[in-house]
Amino acid sequence: MNSGFDPGSPADDGGGFSPLLQAPARLQIVALLSHVQDAEFTRLKDVTGCSDSVMSKHLAALAEAGLVGLRKAASAGRSRTWVSLTRLGRTTFDAHVAALRDILSGGEPGGVI
Repeated sequence: MNSGFDPGSPADDGGGFSPLLQAPARLQIVALLSHVQDAEFTRLKDVTGCSDSVMSKHLAALAEAGLVGLRKAASAGRSRTWVSLTRLGRTTFDAHVAALRDILSGGEPGGVI
């Protein structure tokens, strides 16, 4: 099954690690999004402790790489930004977590000690 994941993409360094997810706030964003259908910008800000401008930069980088989708919706007379994980984002996150688990279990990415 082709998930749309390209191992040579900028979202993967070839060992399962995503350079985009090595920033703690970005990893928090994607981890939270992996458990929900979508999340509002303010919720992500609260979870990560990022300012508006820093959160915007993180989301722009993730969106440019195709890991998250952004949509604007009006609510209570205000425009709100909602963020969701894309299929590529899910695959990239899962590969990143698997590479971390390999290390934590005493192996290296690829399973060779």
